[in-house]
Amino acid sequence: MEHQFIADQELSQKDFTVEAFAVGDYESCTFKNCNFANVNLSQVKFIDCEFEACNLSSANIYETGFQDVAFFECKMLGLQFDKADTFGFSITVKDCQLNHASFYKVNLNSSSFEGCNFQQADFSEASLKGITVTACNFQLAVFDGTNLEHANFKGATNYTINPEKNRITKAKFNYPEVLGLLEAYQITVED
Repeated sequence: MEHQFIADQELSQKDFTVEAFAVGDYESCTFKNCNFANVNLSQVKFIDCEFEACNLSSANIYETGFQDVAFFECKMLGLQFDKADTFGFSITVKDCQLNHASFYKVNLNSSSFEGCNFQQADFSEASLKGITVTACNFQLAVFDGTNLEHANFKGATNYTINPEKNRITKAKFNYPEVLGLLEAYQITVED
């Protein structure tokens, strides 16, 4: 199939598990209520695009480009962002489900997250340097060798981050959630 260039389009109520999704470069496109679950999006480029209330769970995003892409109220379970194209990678994610997603070694410095669930997501060796996380749940998420320097985690909950295995210099945390930094030491903190 030929690689296409699609710009300034709005695709709504499309089920790409039934109809084929055209491989190409999508620029300034909006996807609303579309189903991409388990769809092969390999080598597709999304530039300045928005996804609203879409299901991208378990989509194949090998070498997929995400440059200034926004996701709102999307279901993105199990996405392997570590397989995506790293060139210009920048995502804004609000009110989305990203449980079991992998961000292994992904540079998220130019990304932002608000109101998201990252339960059991993998942030091993990723860089979240300087980002702000607002009202996000990181229950059972993995942070190992992660750069969180200058990150603002004041709006994050349920995280467990070992300060000896992650870079947290000048990061910001709220109480009582900051106690997630002590879990590795198996100590008890009482009021």
